[in-house]
Amino acid sequence: MSATVAVILVLAAGTYAFRLVGPALHGRVELPDRLRELLAAGAVVLLVALLATGALTEGGGFAGWARPAGVLAGGVLAWRRAPFAVVVVGAAATTAALRAAGVA
Repeated sequence: MSATVAVILVLAAGTYAFRLVGPALHGRVELPDRLRELLAAGAVVLLVALLATGALTEGGGFAGWARPAGVLAGGVLAWRRAPFAVVVVGAAATTAALRAAGVA
């Protein structure tokens, strides 16, 4: 077995274990309110970091201005509670229009 396959199996087992722990400990462990707030904030920070790296980088460098503008347009539409399809099409249309206009 190669090292890559071993790492994949270990990660798969760990992921499965995390999924089992939730239902197994539900109702048995009570988290303090402050910890719940910190966990919620941590989840938001991780999602924003994922959004930023996906929107701003491509191939290890800056992705250009069209993609972040499209993400921003999609974010505004989502914030205004537009339907999901409208958010996706609006973000894609903004990016496509800027790229067609010559904005990289």
